Amino acid sequence: MSETQTPKKLDVYQTVTDRIIEELERGKVPWQQPWIGGVPPQNLISGKWYRGINSMLLNSLNYSRNYFLSFQQVQDLGGRVLKGEKAHMIVFWKIIEKEDEVTKEKVKKSFLRYYLVFNVDQCKDIPMEKIPEVMKKDHHSIPACEDIVNGMPLKPEIIHGEKEAWYSPAKDCINMPPMENFHYVEGYYATLFHELIHSTGHPSRLERKELISLDSTMGSENYSIEELTAEIGSCYLNSFAGIALEIKNSVGYIQHWLEKLKEDKRFIVYASSQAQKAVDFILNPEKVETVEPVLEEVGNDDLPF
Repeated sequence: MSETQTPKKLDVYQTVTDRIIEELERGKVPWQQPWIGGVPPQNLISGKWYRGINSMLLNSLNYSRNYFLSFQQVQDLGGRVLKGEKAHMIVFWKIIEKEDEVTKEKVKKSFLRYYLVFNVDQCKDIPMEKIPEVMKKDHHSIPACEDIVNGMPLKPEIIHGEKEAWYSPAKDCINMPPMENFHYVEGYYATLFHELIHSTGHPSRLERKELISLDSTMGSENYSIEELTAEIGSCYLNSFAGIALEIKNSVGYIQHWLEKLKEDKRFIVYASSQAQKAVDFILNPEKVETVEPVLEEVGNDDLPF
């Protein structure tokens, strides 16, 4: 690059989408992969879990320990990054207030920003006492699933009648096949979590436009976003409950999502954001963020550790 050239602005949406496409083309569906190492991906220093798309991106890396650090944090611990190791992108929403040019009212907008992290396995000389031991989870801890279901605020009615699972926005009701109809009890809860995520879009909860829109028909954009939201959200809940499921990914299923991602670079980031809001509503409603994302600028300042 010559001295007169301006560095190309990084398109964060496209970079994230390319990562997910890469995984899909390898035959892996990253949002269906259970967390490894006993914990979701988290920052080693703050202990904060990475959320939304970041949890998916970091977990797909398959490190033995799900702890990450910024370059500065590695140095602060007296460690160093191993030669040849590459950093991993993390994205977050920076919320600012702007004055509307017409109404002069203050409005909140969020901007997609990014920063870089390294896994502890990419580093050396980090004090071992700083790295928690890997905890072995009981993958049959079904009471944890019941706690999630029963703890949901404004929970819709759950009935066991028809042989198919569905959520009806009009009735605000979930139907589940009997538990004995499933090959594994984990599959029952994973299916129930999927329907619970759908139910968070009801007007009495998050009022998600993709669920309540009249054009939410098979194959439409709203239908695809809502289904991906439910899939990603249910996988997050599976992991919180300690469920480990072997998921077989068909060629047709993967091809469908590849086509959607290649059509719209914002698709995966938006759907994962909606999934995180849904999970927050079910697990911790006060964390739900209502500001919709707007892409205008990127950067790596104001890191949320």
